[in-house]
Amino acid sequence: MALKYPPIHIDDVPITNMEEKNGWHISEFRLPITGESGSSTTVFHSIFKSGSTHSKHLHSKSEEVAIYLKGNGVVGQGTGRANIRAGHCRVMPANSEHFFHNETQDDDAEVIGFYIGAKDVADSGYEFCGPVTKEDLEMPRNGFHEGILVHLDDVESEKMNKDEGWSITDFKLPISKKNGSSTTVFHATFMPGAVHKKHMHENCEEIYYIISGHGLAGAGDEKAEVRGGHFHYIPKGVKHWLYNLSDSEPIVAVGLYIGAGSVEETGYVYLGDVTEDDIKI
Repeated sequence: MALKYPPIHIDDVPITNMEEKNGWHISEFRLPITGESGSSTTVFHSIFKSGSTHSKHLHSKSEEVAIYLKGNGVVGQGTGRANIRAGHCRVMPANSEHFFHNETQDDDAEVIGFYIGAKDVADSGYEFCGPVTKEDLEMPRNGFHEGILVHLDDVESEKMNKDEGWSITDFKLPISKKNGSSTTVFHATFMPGAVHKKHMHENCEEIYYIISGHGLAGAGDEKAEVRGGHFHYIPKGVKHWLYNLSDSEPIVAVGLYIGAGSVEETGYVYLGDVTEDDIKI
């Protein structure tokens, strides 16, 4: 029987053919979660071969959140430029022209992202604004004044209450209302045996991505094994949890609380322990 809230592995998502004439010089572009999934927000997973570029563009109806998982390169935001590498998290406001160029010499760049409040790419108000030129890449990389760019290395871990189910080894919030965002980005590490116990968010949807590791994810009355490459969409008000099944490997995950600038604003409600019966496969 099909799950109501299924984790979706990126290997099971077909490549979406985007037109190069509209600036999509991306090696692979997939859309694992869209409005067809019931989500208010579209999720993308992109692979950039060395030297490839997503040209200058903007989204007139949606802000974009991007999380850089592999590689390094240059990003443009308006007239500003900045170097990025794996671990950077970024918010691009609606109507703000931006681009990414992969400068990784010997590997792909991997980026996941979110068009907030857009059910598909067209709904984001995508507009191609022109190619990235040699002059763009040679501009000083002194940062920019629009949007948010922060690296995980510069973010302190949060002190979450274990009595409310937060048995997570390390939990960071690189993007939140603390740096001006109405959506919260989190980065979580679960060492073997660690668990985020049963809980729900009364005020917002959650989407998370398993970067690495192997665990068991619960949503509603269902559960499914997850591993690196899985996305999971959790609607508002749905009970969920995540448990690391490995004896040796951590789970590393990133995700969003959509439209909530803090954990408190999500309407977090602790619902109880994950039991031995829950983790039976």
